[in-house]
Amino acid sequence: MRFIVWLIRVLVFVLLLVLALANTQSATLNFLAGYAWQAPLILIGLAFFGVGLLAGLISSFPAMIRLRLENGRLKRDLRVARETPPVVEEPPLPPLI
Repeated sequence: MRFIVWLIRVLVFVLLLVLALANTQSATLNFLAGYAWQAPLILIGLAFFGVGLLAGLISSFPAMIRLRLENGRLKRDLRVARETPPVVEEPPLPPLI
């Protein structure tokens, strides 16, 4: 199974490498206020991939912090529950006549 996963990874890498080498022509990206950036197409794609990756990581930070805090609270509760002796309730006695 691991061999198949690595084979798929290598195939995807080779496919992306061939795609990158086929798109080396220059492209112009026009911004607002007349600014323009002229670079190879693959570099522009890589820049947008990096910006998207960074945006995804930044947007996941609040949830990650919240989950870490909850995990710490649950570990603390578990430690307290293990340290306190269990309370054994005895069943009620039958009524006396």
